[in-house]
Amino acid sequence: MANTGTDDEDNVKVEETDQDSRELGVEFGELDHELETHEYPTTVDTLVEEYGDHELELPSGEESFQEVLGPYTQEPDQQFNDAGEVRQAVLSMVGEGAVGEAGYSDRGVDSEADDTQSF
Repeated sequence: MANTGTDDEDNVKVEETDQDSRELGVEFGELDHELETHEYPTTVDTLVEEYGDHELELPSGEESFQEVLGPYTQEPDQQFNDAGEVRQAVLSMVGEGAVGEAGYSDRGVDSEADDTQSF
């Protein structure tokens, strides 16, 4: 029996989570689902304790969730109200490490193109 996506919503959600776990160069992997199902509000210490060993994949390598959120642990009252706030904190902490090679563009360059600019 073929799955049309309407009979088994859990499979569809897992597929969507897998596809959506990369954001601005950071691959959250399983952590994305864990953050979505976590109970909020929560403290940074609780998140690091529960998920600190999860690896975030960046174009420049991997960093643990604990390493990325380390500076937030210096503020003992730091709380997050939802998974979006946690993802935003991660994205702000990884900085340029998540964007790959600085100055890189995947746009083709036409070496014979006219060097004049049009406005």
